[in-house]
Amino acid sequence: MTEERRAGKRRKPRRLWLKITLSVLLVLVLGVGIYAYSIYDNAKGAVNEQMHQKVTAIDEKVGKQKIEEKESLNILLLGVDKRGSDGGRSDALMVLSLDQKNEKMQLVSIPRDTRTMIVGKGFEDKINHAYAFGGTDMSISTVEDLLDIELDYYVEMNMEGLADLINSLGEITVQNEIDWIDEGYYQEGYHYAEGELTMDGAQTMGFVRMRHKDPQGDFGRTERQRKVIGAIVDKGASVASVGKINSVIDVLGNNMATNMDFDDMKDLLLNYANVRKNTENYMLQGSGTTIDGIYYYQVPDEELAKVHDMIAEMDS
Repeated sequence: MTEERRAGKRRKPRRLWLKITLSVLLVLVLGVGIYAYSIYDNAKGAVNEQMHQKVTAIDEKVGKQKIEEKESLNILLLGVDKRGSDGGRSDALMVLSLDQKNEKMQLVSIPRDTRTMIVGKGFEDKINHAYAFGGTDMSISTVEDLLDIELDYYVEMNMEGLADLINSLGEITVQNEIDWIDEGYYQEGYHYAEGELTMDGAQTMGFVRMRHKDPQGDFGRTERQRKVIGAIVDKGASVASVGKINSVIDVLGNNMATNMDFDDMKDLLLNYANVRKNTENYMLQGSGTTIDGIYYYQVPDEELAKVHDMIAEMDS
């Protein structure tokens, strides 16, 4: 046998293994691509068909233009407690401001007992009643009137679905400022120790719902809500397992409403991720008062002007 024929025989197995390797790689790439597309398609369908709910109080075109130009955004976060056929009330109200240019994020909490004019009703009441009277639209208009700001988007989350969302993401970690024994919000006798806490969904619900054991009452509860939201944002931004994405999408589809469409969310994730570098938290400062036997949280005009300026500075 000639040397040329021997060399040809030696080369064939190598070519065969090269073809097999390339074929396997091609199948893997195609498989990953198909899976990624299915996730993308599932996410787009869930957002646009289930979560996306327009409101008359906000012009969506303005928000889209701001996202395109990477301008600052104001987003109303509504934590709504809905059970059964009950229309629900807004258990948590926060204004989230995103400043892409200066890489800042600001979260301003509005205590639910804040006394203010309910837009569309013409009388003063607790701000969380706006949702009970007129749903998301009335809540948006009332917050805009209270702080003299314009909101670009809203995100409404059913608090009953918060536990499922955290379980889909995995556990979250927060810093707990006080030590207490649970009376049944999560599990009677459970110890919420001071310091770093790692919690699943059910434990987190107990963490944010406790109120009267906190020396700061509802204000302490509001602070814990902000911590949980921050932990969810951090966890959601760092989820490494692609396999978790579809379960998260399913939970959000069943429990979240927003006037953002899929493209808005995608652009936010791509263009505003850097705002988490600098986060500021604040709560409207006021004092408790009783009017006709009903407790209210009264916020002075000076404080409202201060918070207005804080939000406006994010736009400058």
